[in-house]
Amino acid sequence: MDASDWLGLQATHNRHRWYLPVTEGIATRGRFLFGGCGLGAAVAALEATTGRPLVWATAQYLSYAMIDDVVDLDVSVPVAGHATTQARLVAHVGERDILTVNAALGSKDHPAKGQYVEFPDLPGPLECAQRPPREEDERSIMTRLDMRLAKGRQWDELEGHPVTDGRSALWVRLPNADGSALAMSASALAILGDYVPFGISQSQGIWWPSNSLDNTIRIVSLAETEWVLVDVRVEGVSGGFGHGTVYLWSESGDLLATASQSALLRSQRH
Repeated sequence: MDASDWLGLQATHNRHRWYLPVTEGIATRGRFLFGGCGLGAAVAALEATTGRPLVWATAQYLSYAMIDDVVDLDVSVPVAGHATTQARLVAHVGERDILTVNAALGSKDHPAKGQYVEFPDLPGPLECAQRPPREEDERSIMTRLDMRLAKGRQWDELEGHPVTDGRSALWVRLPNADGSALAMSASALAILGDYVPFGISQSQGIWWPSNSLDNTIRIVSLAETEWVLVDVRVEGVSGGFGHGTVYLWSESGDLLATASQSALLRSQRH
């Protein structure tokens, strides 16, 4: 199984159009499409349509797709060069746009290579406590992910005490139906890049419901790994918005990708 199968993304007779039924397994506890799954499906559609691997993609979230909605994903390719394809995708339910994505795809042989950010010194996944869904009877994407809390607090430990460094981290594993880990891909990494909202609550020491406004994923390496370290670094929270960056690491310390987001904080009443 690849990320497309995991998400439920379906092809059509038109290689530029795809569709995604919104199910509980790719939705939030609020019953709308999880932003990372929306971007993950877009990345898979873009790669399959262009035949090239993703370099970066940026999504703007415009509206909600609810459980039982069917999202159409339409790909356009304004420029296809020798090494790089510039592409766009619009995901919509009927006439209502859900998200738009701009992306660059491509690859080339080149000797330049380097990794210049430091792998965090944190316990490995099997040394960390599991992070369960917030509600015992929850039916959402969170019940499909194997999550271990590497740096941060569990739900019942968020008692209003902010942290000083804005840092938190989770080990996350995307399991197949047979229990094996999903193969590494840009689409899988896009799913895991949507964790700045988690980091905002961790940084504030209180659970704040929030909605992602955007997400940009930049692929560095697709090194194979069973677990991905989701290393969240919140840069600032002010005026009802939070901003942060996610570094995605393999178990052996390879930087797989970075993601950056802004999120709208909502009242706890909602």
